[in-house]
Parts: sequence; structure tokens; C-alpha cells
Amino acid sequence: METKQWYMEYKIHKNRPGLLGDIASMLGMLEVNILTINGVEGKTRGMLLESDDDEKIRLLGDMLSKVNSITVSALRQPKLVDILAVRHGRYIDRDSDDRKTFRFTRDELGLLVDFLGEVFKREGNQVIGLRGMPRVGKTESIIAGSVCAMKRWTFVSSTLLRQTIRSQMSEDELNPNNVFIIDGIVSTIRSSERHYNLLQDIMTMPSTKVIEHPDIFVQESEYDYNDFDIIIELRNNPNEEIIYDTFTASYTDEL
Repeated sequence: METKQWYMEYKIHKNRPGLLGDIASMLGMLEVNILTINGVEGKTRGMLLESDDDEKIRLLGDMLSKVNSITVSALRQPKLVDILAVRHGRYIDRDSDDRKTFRFTRDELGLLVDFLGEVFKREGNQVIGLRGMPRVGKTESIIAGSVCAMKRWTFVSSTLLRQTIRSQMSEDELNPNNVFIIDGIVSTIRSSERHYNLLQDIMTMPSTKVIEHPDIFVQESEYDYNDFDIIIELRNNPNEEIIYDTFTASYTDEL
């Protein structure tokens, strides 16, 4: 049987001395390898495990269900959010109604960059929306995530470099392996016909597209929210409102 990774998470009711050692010994006797271990949000511990026998994982779950000091809350093949929770010791805030929306604050930029880097490593077509007020770190996070994924980034439109509204690109720039960065306001409110035609071509490519200000992009274009695979919200603090009226007018003035 092939080797698989598993994510195990358990809540600690009584953190007695030797508890982790007992669990590690149980894993050792079953020949289940511990790849990573970390505390996750208070009295919760997460482990990334590896085993070539699914039955051993089932037995592990059955045995741990009899341990009164803990309650196993997850035992599954790892999702991206599980892997990042073990790395960073915290779960990404996720919208309870719209499960494709993930929330970050500026003090979590390291977690965001790691998240984007893992997402950018995926092959094929994916569209990512990134909401946030000006100067919160959106474009910088995309670039850093591209570096983590060892991928080249290409600006289709942006205000980071004062004004970027591309109407054509070289063959090298149109490599599907690149990460394409699109400012949703610039590409709709300020776009020319040639730019919009280029944008449409890029949107059909089997590549990663990151669209800043996705709400304006949807409002002013033929695309809708169903075209997005992931929506990310980045705030200076958890209570900050993302209000486009306060800065969309300045885009027109500055450009």
C-alpha cells in the first residue's frame, strides 16, 4: 500500500505529564511516523502523520477514543488549512457561510504568504480574488507568495508601479506557469479595448490569476463570483470594513 499523509488533531482535557509521550509511543508501536507536531490554538494539538497502512490509522482512532484525557477532533488526509495550522500554530479564519472565503489581518502576513505560496504551486486554471483597503499589503503578499512557489509573477494591471495597464505581452510573459496579477479596478474602470481583450485571453489560460478588488471586477465586467476559486480578505485589523467608495474615485483621479 502506498504511503499517505494524515492529519490528526485532538483537544486536551487534562494535560497531565507524559501525555504526549504516551501518544507518541502508541504511534511508534503502530509504525506511524510523526512528520510535524504543533499546538494549535490553545488546548488543541495537531500532528501531520505518515503511514502506509490505512487500517493502522483506523485502529489509532479507535484506541485514542478510549483515552479520557483527550478527544480526537480530526483524523483525515490533510487539507491545505491543516498543513498550515500545524506549521503556524493557528487556523486560518474561514467564512462559515462561504467556505471559499479566507480572512487574514496584516499581522498574519507570514501565514498569508505561506497560504498563497501553496495555492500558487497548484497546476491549471485558478482564479483568486484578494479584497483589502489600499496599502494593506495585497500586492506585496502576492509577489512574496509567487517567490515561495518559485513562480514568476506578471503584472497585467496595477497601481503598485504608479500605472500598469498592459495591452500586449511577450510570449515569455504569457507562460501559463506564471502568476498573473490583475487590479480589478484598473482593468475595468480604466481599461482600453486592447487591454480588455488581453485580459479575456489571460482569463481563459490554464494558469493562476490573482485579482485585487474582485467585487469591482465582478461589478464592472462579464465575470461573476462563480469564476473565483478562492476569495481572500486582508485587513489592517479584524474589525476593519472594506469599503470601495472611499478609494475607487481616487483611482480615476490618479490615473
